Amino acid sequence: MADRYLHFTGTPAGRLLTRRLGLPQPATLHRWSAERPHLEGALLHLTAGRSTRTEELAAVLARTGLPAGCGNGPVAAVVLDATGVADPAGLAEVHAALHPVVRSVTTSGRIVVLGAVPSPTDHHQAAVQQGLEGFVRSLGKEAGRGVTVNLVRIEGGAGAAESTLRFLLSPKSAYVSGQAVTVTDAEPGAVADWDRPLSGRTALVTGAARGIGAAVAATLARDGARVICLDVPQAGEDLERTAARLGGTALALDITAPDAADRITAEASAGLDVLVHNAGITRDRRLANMDAARWASVIAVNLTSVLDTTDALLKTGTLRAGGRIVATASIAGIAGNNGQTNYAASKAGVIGLVRSLAPRAYAEHGVTVNAVAPGFIETKMTAAVPLLIREAGRRMNSLAQGGDPVDVAETTAWLAHPASTPVNGQTVRVCGQSLLGA
Repeated sequence: MADRYLHFTGTPAGRLLTRRLGLPQPATLHRWSAERPHLEGALLHLTAGRSTRTEELAAVLARTGLPAGCGNGPVAAVVLDATGVADPAGLAEVHAALHPVVRSVTTSGRIVVLGAVPSPTDHHQAAVQQGLEGFVRSLGKEAGRGVTVNLVRIEGGAGAAESTLRFLLSPKSAYVSGQAVTVTDAEPGAVADWDRPLSGRTALVTGAARGIGAAVAATLARDGARVICLDVPQAGEDLERTAARLGGTALALDITAPDAADRITAEASAGLDVLVHNAGITRDRRLANMDAARWASVIAVNLTSVLDTTDALLKTGTLRAGGRIVATASIAGIAGNNGQTNYAASKAGVIGLVRSLAPRAYAEHGVTVNAVAPGFIETKMTAAVPLLIREAGRRMNSLAQGGDPVDVAETTAWLAHPASTPVNGQTVRVCGQSLLGA
């Protein structure tokens, strides 16, 4: 369903009226397209504190496709290296660096702050590095004009963060803001072609017939993957259309079936490189009115199937070394939601799975495990939500609008990227920095 308010505020009369009434004025976001694959403008590289990564970081930033800015005039993106900030005086340098330039970031621009992992032994460094998270979340709520603000904590060299910086400094991250992502010192996978990084790889996407799942499948196919699209037999016609459009394979299968993992293994006989757990259902009722069947069906699809399928595909080696698991959580699993105790429990369970499994899956199988947590995304499901609740969902984030399925898909594709090996155990919200759940 079209966001009529967003369209109205883009007109002269709409801008005037909403400004006078103090209403949200969402900006039309610049999302990736083949015609506009990059942000439009220069990139400004700043430093606060003593950094040991300056030259390496400059080389990485030069490969993002954005020309270097000099600080005079508008810029499309600002990257502040605050990895060397270790005391409160360093936070003053953060302020001094960004204060003069924050207004010069163009509409739908980017601010990325680079930090270090808080030290377990130096409480001064830990305090100020944690302070950067509060700073970034607050600046994301202030920035307006479709500008996103994110924090990347780097354990090793700047090269490990290249796929993350390319993502966050591109139109692909239009609806990701207020996030703190940790990049480990793991060696990134080799990339022969940054435009088609998944060439020669096979991806399975569950719940792929329509909505977010179809967008994920399409984005992975765009990036070169051979895609197996899985959904329930009842969605067979949509599933076939999606798979045919992408040159992929349709697998009509109930993911809760006892033989689901066996059938996936048979379909992906040469192995899988990317496993996207996107299938999910809702059966909403307040707990006092929720029968056992509603509870059990949501847990079975949204959590049990994820656990069982993941375990089986890792055990059999169907998911190959260098593989990626990306599961779909939800901000409901972070903040909770009225009438969704079953759904929120299942999605919080996905986050717990990621946190626990990620280090072991990488150590034992060479596979990373991450999650995306969508907020209000414009789908047929949210279009059926009553008007006032739908409008609240759209406006209650820093970008003051709903996201598109492609926003979740682009984030999934970043986590599935061969060079994203250093990103592991993360849950990344795709919610425009929802005001719920921080």
